[in-house]
Formats: sequence, C-alpha cells, structure tokens
Amino acid sequence: MKLKIATYNIHKGVSAFGRKARIHGLKEAISLLDADLVFLQEVQGQHDYHAENHTRWPEMGQDAFIAGDTHEVAYGMNAVYQHGHHGNALLSRFAISSSYNHDVSDHAYEQRGILHVVIRLGSLDVHCFVIHLGLFATSRRRQVQALIKEIQSNLPADAPLIIAGDFNDWSKGLSQTLYQELGVREAFDGERAQSGSLLSLSGMRGLMPQPRFKHAHTFPVEMPCLCLDRVYLRGFEVEQAKVLRGAPWTTLSDHLPILVTLDFSSAIAAAMAAKASSA
Repeated sequence: MKLKIATYNIHKGVSAFGRKARIHGLKEAISLLDADLVFLQEVQGQHDYHAENHTRWPEMGQDAFIAGDTHEVAYGMNAVYQHGHHGNALLSRFAISSSYNHDVSDHAYEQRGILHVVIRLGSLDVHCFVIHLGLFATSRRRQVQALIKEIQSNLPADAPLIIAGDFNDWSKGLSQTLYQELGVREAFDGERAQSGSLLSLSGMRGLMPQPRFKHAHTFPVEMPCLCLDRVYLRGFEVEQAKVLRGAPWTTLSDHLPILVTLDFSSAIAAAMAAKASSA
C-alpha cells in the first residue's frame, strides 16, 4: 500500500519582494505531483496588498486554492499582520479527523506554529505535523522540544508519524534529537537511522563519532547547498525520496520541493495485530 507525500515552502506564492505572483504556477505544478499529502509552508491565507496589485489573485486562501476539489485542507495561521496572515497547511486526499495549530513562537518578531493534523488512512490514524521552525538555533531547539513533548505526552508510543517542512536547521543538529526522542528516521537517511546504533547510545556520545546525516539539499533554489527541508517518519517504509529540480521548480519559490513515496503495509499490519491482541 503506497502513499505519496510532498513538502514545499512556497514563499507566499510570490517572487522576492512580492513583485510577481507565482501562485497559479505553484497550483499547477503541485497538482502534477499527484501527491496524497502535501505539507506546505509560508502559505498566505490572506494578503490584501497582493490582491490589489496582482491580477487573478485568488479570492480564497492559498491553501484552499491549491487544494482545489481534490484534497481536504487544514490551515494553521501563524504570522498575522495588518493586511493579512500566513502559516502552514496540509492538503490531504484522505479524510482529516482533526487539526490543531500549536503556537511555538519564541519571540515577538518571529511568529511560528506547528500544525498537527490527524488523517484516517484505512484503519490507521496517521499524525501529520507541518513544520516551519525559527531562524535562530535556540528558537529551533525549543520548538523541537515543544514538538517532542506534544507527541510523547498525547500520542501512543507507536503512533505512525509524518513530520515534514522547513526546519531552517543549517547544521542538521536537530536530527539527532528527533531520532533519539521519537524513534523517527529522515526520508533520505533511512539506512543510517535503522542500523546506526550510535543514535541510541546517548550516554556514550563523547566516546564515539556522531552520525553524518544524508539529508537532501533544497535551498537556495539557484544553488542548493543547505538541507533545510526534511521529512521525518515513523511506521512507514521509504520506497523513494527525491528533490525536484529544474523547471518549473526553479522559478516558483526559493526552496525546492521534496517528494517521497511510502509503503505503509507494515503499519497497517501492526495496527491489526495490536487490535487482535487487545480483543
């Protein structure tokens, strides 16, 4: 059983400084991905200035505009200003059971949120977290700890997870924490995550070298050299993971999107086994 997901920072659907509207090109390109779940960051729910200055600016929020009639949508409003607001969104071909936006803003000048959406995948509840972390390392660490606390406090220990978005993590330093605390693996680093015993031996951290993560380069779009965009998983097998390069992606945002194909047969089997044992 396959599941195709994408994550993409769409830069509010405009070029630098809002000079050109790119939202229509984004909608078309994203629809061609044929993804079941789309994790979006910097999604504009409202922008009165762009609506006035750009012809054919969508009357609805960018989340609903991109979703069209093929996906359900959940939107988490983070940054609010006089002429509008933007945040994160999840587009889903599957029924959305619930959604909640956690405010993880670390200071007044940088409003951030983590959107938690539960989707129903057959008999399985899958917890999806859309992420866009802060620009400062101390903020990101606190925001990741808030994510970990939410998951450990309120979700079953074996609940399937998809955590995707723009982590702004220049040094890849957050992966070690997420691997250890949540038992996840990153889509481009699956083999190391499964076989690397270093990830669980936190008490011996000073005695052995740290793992080198193989995350994908997605930023900046002209010459991708930073691994800002990630997909962390629990309960899924990665069949394919790739960064989408070239046209049209180089003209739509300052980030490149990631597309991942997952197999969730084992997650369904585990859920059925757990249900049978508790009967």
